[in-house]
Amino acid sequence: MASIFTRIINGEIPCYKIAEDENFISFLDINPLKKGHALVIPKKEIDYIFDNSDETLSKILVFAKKVAKGIEANVECKRIGLVVVGLEVPHTHIHLVPINQESDLSFSNQRVKLSKQEFEELAKKISKSIS
Repeated sequence: MASIFTRIINGEIPCYKIAEDENFISFLDINPLKKGHALVIPKKEIDYIFDNSDETLSKILVFAKKVAKGIEANVECKRIGLVVVGLEVPHTHIHLVPINQESDLSFSNQRVKLSKQEFEELAKKISKSIS
């Protein structure tokens, strides 16, 4: 069965897309740790990040860098934190989270609530900063 991320890639489930190319897609996390929290995923469904080819691993980081710079341009923060947990969805993914301190990356923190309109506007702003 396809992962939820593959279903997003295939257009079966909507997302707040930030960036996409032939190999990767990035979209806002719908249950964000911080405003601007995004996911970067390869289009090829591979569960464990270190089972990806060296080429995919290097390219996903370059793609994530572009997305991170777009987030930084639109969300006030000291840095963009990068986290790979890999247990919640069996599809390689990187979390990009705007942070001001290390504890901002704790997945036990209370999540930020955004309206559909806020998600849409933020995704559009970040996307424009990347292109």
